[in-house]
Amino acid sequence: MSALITTDLVALDVSPGADKTAVIRQLAELVARSGRATSAEGLYSDAMDREAKVATGLPGGIAIPHCRSAAVTEASLAFARLRPGADFGAADGPADLVFLIAAPEAGDADHLTLLSSLARALVRPEFVASLRGASSADEVVALVQDVVSPAPATAAAPAAAAAAPAAAPAAGGPTLVAISACPTGIAHTYMAADKLAAAAREMGVELHVETQGSSGSTPLDPSVISKAAAVIFAVDVGVRDRDRFAGKPVVQSGTKRAIQEPEVMIREALAAAQDPNARRVPGGSGADAAAASSSGGQGVGSEIRRWLLTGVSYMIPFVAAGGLLIALSFLLGGYQIVLTDPASASGQSYALNWALNNSFFNLPVADAGTGLNDGLLGYLGALCFVLGGAAFGFLVPALAGYIAYAIADRPGIVPGFVVGAVSGTVGAGFLGGVVGGIIAGFAAKWIASWKLPSGVRGLQPVVIIPLLATLISSGIMVLFLGRPLAAALTGLGNFLNGLTGASAILLGIILGLMMCFDLGGPVNKAAYVFATTGLTAAIAGDGGRQQLVIMATVMAAGMVPPLAMALSTAIRPKLYTAAERDNGKAAWLLGASFISEGAIPFAAADPLRVIPSMMLGGATTGALVAGFGVQLRAPHGGIFVFFAMSNALLFFLAVIIGTIVGAVAVTAAKSIGRKPVAPAEATEAAMAGSTVNTTGAAVAAS
Repeated sequence: MSALITTDLVALDVSPGADKTAVIRQLAELVARSGRATSAEGLYSDAMDREAKVATGLPGGIAIPHCRSAAVTEASLAFARLRPGADFGAADGPADLVFLIAAPEAGDADHLTLLSSLARALVRPEFVASLRGASSADEVVALVQDVVSPAPATAAAPAAAAAAPAAAPAAGGPTLVAISACPTGIAHTYMAADKLAAAAREMGVELHVETQGSSGSTPLDPSVISKAAAVIFAVDVGVRDRDRFAGKPVVQSGTKRAIQEPEVMIREALAAAQDPNARRVPGGSGADAAAASSSGGQGVGSEIRRWLLTGVSYMIPFVAAGGLLIALSFLLGGYQIVLTDPASASGQSYALNWALNNSFFNLPVADAGTGLNDGLLGYLGALCFVLGGAAFGFLVPALAGYIAYAIADRPGIVPGFVVGAVSGTVGAGFLGGVVGGIIAGFAAKWIASWKLPSGVRGLQPVVIIPLLATLISSGIMVLFLGRPLAAALTGLGNFLNGLTGASAILLGIILGLMMCFDLGGPVNKAAYVFATTGLTAAIAGDGGRQQLVIMATVMAAGMVPPLAMALSTAIRPKLYTAAERDNGKAAWLLGASFISEGAIPFAAADPLRVIPSMMLGGATTGALVAGFGVQLRAPHGGIFVFFAMSNALLFFLAVIIGTIVGAVAVTAAKSIGRKPVAPAEATEAAMAGSTVNTTGAAVAAS
């Protein structure tokens, strides 16, 4: 087995010159240049996808971006020591020690065990101090090899090590059990386990931890679970075999909280063990399940948020691909391409007629008077429209399918997609997709919990769950929910289409505030999904012009935050650090491309000044676009889809005005009670040596 890290995967004392995206991109390039990945871009994309789920910054100036990737051919560690650090989302500030953990998509158990050993070493202060003091790449490699190649006695079972009691417990004290798990099962899983174990050892609490990670899992002994007073779930994904803990008092959070404040979680678990009204793991007796349901208010809210964001995140690529193809079809073939062809007996559109009845090698000629482009442009426009419409057809099924997936894992995908398609058939739209996805998820999860005879258990995942969960969820949609939800959606559409004048401006203000409130979070995504589903209906001929105005309003407002921060860093650079000024340069392109996340580094560093200022700028732009009545037929692209706008000049004017308002507001807010950044900081950053290309920029779905 080859070494995980070599000297050509180490970069010491480099200056990234941008946020974490540049660091991850450039570490991915190191892996690719060393011949351990087929594509730096593929590895970067997979690492950023993982980063979007849970930030990988840890207390103490450490970051461990990691992923499984089809681009990786050999498990690898790339390391950078940064000067200055980059923000990876840790509560105590930027990270100056960054490991990119790159695992093959089907990584072997030996490599994954070594990778988890590194993650565990990073919770040891002496190891971290050694990395900061290393004088050469060879020294870093030696330090890492020492912790990922332990003596055989300690390498036998990392999961079992975490499952052992952390310390001799206080006499007569309660026993706790814990589960740790993260999406990739490489880093956070084991770091959370070790942090909890170390905290329990210091507190004199008997704690047994089961790590459900990639390098294997040693299940907790049933007798240990039986005597446990409470359970801790430090997980970012579902818990395997959760029914083992049914009825136990539970404390649940993500792995990052277990890493950052393990003592607090242990104290909460000890308190829950003494509280008869504490939240409990569902299952077991009816009383246990009722207690879990009645006391789990906080967990329910976070779970619903996770379900919805999962569905939206998987849906957005369908929206972007389909919408941009349709926008391109309008540019190439003309807007009339969406109209019904009078010569078609079946009521097909011009686009579908052209695409189905003609050949690229026998280019059609448009009928006189239709306003369509003919020849090659017309045919390509028709083809793009058909392909884009097909992609749009998956919008609601993907939303419902992946909401169900978030609830029930893989068994939820089939019933979720089907109920999403049924929702479109009965006219319930995205409302039906959300509700149907939740029903399908719970139906699949319930059926998956059945204890079937061994003779038919093999049919459960491939036949029984898809069949029965689909019948239940889609049957409920057709028989009971379809018509009410369709009526609600129709009423909402009629209401929006009736908004004009001052009412339209109010709607623009509300949408602008939503787009800038959390910069890519659930509120932002709610407004975006509302707009894109309306756009889908409008393009299909089922919606009014107001839905096209809403799409323009949402896109324009979402462009404002990065542009406003870029402008503020340009007009008052002394208010910002060197890294923030570099972020500002990248934010010009991000904002112009409708990537609201370009403002996140600024908002994370100073939320009380940045977010209200961005909301003011976004509301201004939203009000102007809605008041002007600008229409947009593309769901993404920013200034680059100007051809899909009814009045691009007014759209750009509204964005410019909102950008100026937001920039002035944030500049004024930062000028109050704040000292300008010392020029020496910029000089120091400029003088720092760098072996890393600094041109990386975030490419995230807005």
